[in-house]
Amino acid sequence: MMKPKILISRSWPDAVQQRLAACYDVTLNAADTPMTITQLRAAMAEYDAVCPTVSDKMPAEVLAAPGARVRIIANYGVGFEHIDLEAAKAAGIVVTNTPDVLTDTTAELAVLLMLMTSRRAGEGERELREGRWVGWRPTHLLGQSLAGKTLGLVGYGRIARATAMRAKAALGMRIAYYSRRRATDGDGATYYETLEGLAAASDVLSLHTPGGAETHHLVDAALLSRMKPTAILINTARGSVVNEVDLAQALTDGVIAGAGLDVYQGEPKVNPVLLAAPNTVLLPHLGSATLETRTAMGMRVADNLDAFFDGKPPHDRVA
Repeated sequence: MMKPKILISRSWPDAVQQRLAACYDVTLNAADTPMTITQLRAAMAEYDAVCPTVSDKMPAEVLAAPGARVRIIANYGVGFEHIDLEAAKAAGIVVTNTPDVLTDTTAELAVLLMLMTSRRAGEGERELREGRWVGWRPTHLLGQSLAGKTLGLVGYGRIARATAMRAKAALGMRIAYYSRRRATDGDGATYYETLEGLAAASDVLSLHTPGGAETHHLVDAALLSRMKPTAILINTARGSVVNEVDLAQALTDGVIAGAGLDVYQGEPKVNPVLLAAPNTVLLPHLGSATLETRTAMGMRVADNLDAFFDGKPPHDRVA
């Protein structure tokens, strides 16, 4: 019996690639670079499954390609904004993702960004590496403590709750949140009925929303103007949630004190205005970047593929 033919769009941890190779006819993207629309269209006719990542755009132009053989798009990652779900449904293609397994690592990174930004660690490291540090002095790069400060969470899902738990236990922060619905188990967090109200009350505003039309540029000049001048913004969600030009201007004008970002609207390109903005910590999308988590993500893809090709419903189906 012929093994299903699988395309892996980027290099994955060895343990995952070995598991998949034992069960499937696997093709790897040896270049480990984002695949083009042309390459992905061609793959639709050659493979039974394509396993993309956030860097592989799969619009209707790809999914509606004539003569498609692909029956499942098994996405490596929890976000799937790069996949046109309606086009997939129209083509009869199943789409899965990898939720749950990256909750803790992304929450850890959100806390890391809070600490780095509040203590101006990014500025300090750049100053030292560039040979501009002239020695200790009492008022040099004064940051702020997070103890007793309010962490405002935009969205209150798994990652937001894991971030809150760490910030409260390790840093002594108070927790508040805004979401479309009040949680029945808010764990003592204060609920705000409006995003504007949460922004005004928060010392740290941390974004935990999905991408898409509803959250596009949710953080703009108007919202930033409601924040405290001592407040910082953290984004480990999606780059499109923040209007980056407005954020850079707010940082330059002192409207807010700092920002820690792990995601960008045009990544891997980063808007030059952000690179030039003061007190920014800019990381290259490291939210899930531990060996343990990236391996678990790949194993979740493998589980979804196994179920699908065994004729069972994949556990993580999103379309």
